[in-house]
Amino acid sequence: MTITSRRQNIVFNLIFWLVYFLYEWLAMASAHDQYQRYLVNASVIVPITALASIVTVHLLFGRLYKSGRRTEFWVGMVLTMVFFVLVRRGYNYFYVYPTYYPEILETMPFWFLPKMIIEAVNIYLFVGLYSMFYFFRAWYEQERLASSLLKEKSEAELNLLRSQIQPHFIFNTLNNIYSYAIQKHEKTPELIYQLSSFLSYGLYENKAERVSLAKELEIIHCYLDLEHIRYGDRLDVLVNVYDKVGDLQISPLLLLPLVENCFKHGFSTSLEQNWLRLDISMEKGWLVFKLENSLSSEAPANHTNGGIGLSNLRRRLEIVYPDRHEFRVKPGKDSFLVVLKLKEVELKQEMK
Repeated sequence: MTITSRRQNIVFNLIFWLVYFLYEWLAMASAHDQYQRYLVNASVIVPITALASIVTVHLLFGRLYKSGRRTEFWVGMVLTMVFFVLVRRGYNYFYVYPTYYPEILETMPFWFLPKMIIEAVNIYLFVGLYSMFYFFRAWYEQERLASSLLKEKSEAELNLLRSQIQPHFIFNTLNNIYSYAIQKHEKTPELIYQLSSFLSYGLYENKAERVSLAKELEIIHCYLDLEHIRYGDRLDVLVNVYDKVGDLQISPLLLLPLVENCFKHGFSTSLEQNWLRLDISMEKGWLVFKLENSLSSEAPANHTNGGIGLSNLRRRLEIVYPDRHEFRVKPGKDSFLVVLKLKEVELKQEMK
């Protein structure tokens, strides 16, 4: 138990038993105008009830029931209940009745079952109220722990999904840069820098919870420039940003799987002409990405599902934008369209 928990227990017990003491004393005394009598009564009844509550909650339930010793728990419950009921019954029968109601002793024996039941209810009603605080706190802690574990699991899963950049792209790019280096091409240093920036973003900056859309588009352009090495004039790319959305914040590497999917499943290594178009706009509070690419005659038959890349993206959207996104895939005969919508996109907070 932490220091904070101990303090909370102490404060709760002081307040709870003080309120109960004032109830047994002042509330009852004001009704009968006998303050001395009910002060004595509260001084006896409250400690009995407090001891019954502490034994029940902290000893029987906290030590026996929670450790799986259920038989010992129930035996202890019965024995302690009988003990505290008899103690309270003894106080009333041998002190209260002779002092204030002596006539009752002529007709009522000590072992009078209805009175025993009343004494038990009077004690264990407050034991139940006392227990509710600890049971509620235990439930709250379990919920908090479950929520924390679920968040950690989601974050771990999200990090794994983010890290799954297609290795084939890196290998192909390195081979192409190697070919340029052999030819001593003037673009070789620039391509190495672009690949370095791309890998740096994928390995480090993607750990941020949000990045600016402008930064995400920058890495998309970097990726497309690197792919241009392989496709050359056979690749036609058009990126349209129709609204001022550069400062909007999105989850990192959210668009890259869409663009990668175009090259992996839509384009081929043949001599066909390939095209890709990315449109970005705002529509009634939604940030909309429309990505369409051509399909070659040699595209695989299962291109409509997008493979692992789009499956991972769907899972990431469920984690990062639950109930705040729309994701649709529209395969056609000669093209493949993906529409992604994000709602309530956070705006970038500029440093003042």
